[in-house]
Amino acid sequence: MTIGLLKEPEGEKRVALLPESVQTLVKMNVKIVVEHNAGATAFADDAAYTKAGAEIAERNAVLKNADLVIGISPPQTGDTNQMREGQAWMSVFQPLTNKNLVEDFLAKKISSFSLDIIPRTTRAQAMDVLSSMATVSGYKAVLLAATQSPRFFPMFMTAAGSITPSKVLILGAGVAGLQAIATARKLGGVVEAFDVRAAAEEEVKSLGAKFVKVEGAKDEKSAGGYAVEQTDEFKQKQRQLIHDHASKSNIIICTAQIPGRKAPLLITKETVEAMSPGSVIVDLAASTGGNCEVTKNNAIIEHKGVTVIGDSNLPSTMPSDASKMFGKNVINFLKLIITKEGSLNLNFEDDIVKGTCVTHNGEVMSERVKKTFFETVA
Repeated sequence: MTIGLLKEPEGEKRVALLPESVQTLVKMNVKIVVEHNAGATAFADDAAYTKAGAEIAERNAVLKNADLVIGISPPQTGDTNQMREGQAWMSVFQPLTNKNLVEDFLAKKISSFSLDIIPRTTRAQAMDVLSSMATVSGYKAVLLAATQSPRFFPMFMTAAGSITPSKVLILGAGVAGLQAIATARKLGGVVEAFDVRAAAEEEVKSLGAKFVKVEGAKDEKSAGGYAVEQTDEFKQKQRQLIHDHASKSNIIICTAQIPGRKAPLLITKETVEAMSPGSVIVDLAASTGGNCEVTKNNAIIEHKGVTVIGDSNLPSTMPSDASKMFGKNVINFLKLIITKEGSLNLNFEDDIVKGTCVTHNGEVMSERVKKTFFETVA
């Protein structure tokens, strides 16, 4: 079997597989073809891939000749037109909000795997690219806030007087939120965190932060560890409590998202205007609408003296380690679908394989995607 590795589009510095991951796949009896300069922005040149056992080719050759094409981003314009029936595609392409691409894969009978819908089970943790990239995002968000803030994070006792520590509010205590808590605490901030999931309280407190709790949250176990949509009554109580805590905070890190839906609005314009001038908001949910009402995706703005940073792709700013983590997740998943002889074997009895596969042989395999787009309501 031949695996093709693609160069990411402009603005994305990561690569799905570093040379070390390629070396692992070569040992698994797989042939690797890498697009020219695929790893350049992640500090891996073509010579390193060649040394690892890969061949270098242009993009069209990779797309035509690979049995399985791997990347991070969705296909670029024209990519699927160069692929043939029976090939496979693997990347992060958000199938719950990208119906046109799913239909394209169906029409061309391409087997597609979207790494952002890997089931969040204990067994799948080693393959969970969302968690890996959220770790990077949470860490980098706090550092970004620290560089933008006019205040110190820790408390200082100096000859010039005492400096009080920054007050930090983390919205969403998933992987990104927990990493943000840990990083903010290491920098010396006084940290509070909010999450609708009751299970998050213990994790937040274990990292030394205070948990901001709104009574009456709906916490569905069927959501697989993700946050779920809440009632209007809860949202109103939530908004008021967050407003009270946010208005006293110097730093806010927004991480709350719901798969396949617009990000929940947690910080209103009025709340931003109630914050002290010089405060900083980093919104990691910017690409899905943002948790902050004034957020602009891929932009840094100032609103009434408050700096608001909208960036959902912070992992790209740490391309070396982020690529390493992403590649390790990919390798762990590939071990489920590659035989000892190096051929592709899709076992749909495996819940991880079936849960991650979006289309195969002209059919929708993912129950979540099928339910979202292709089931008719009686």
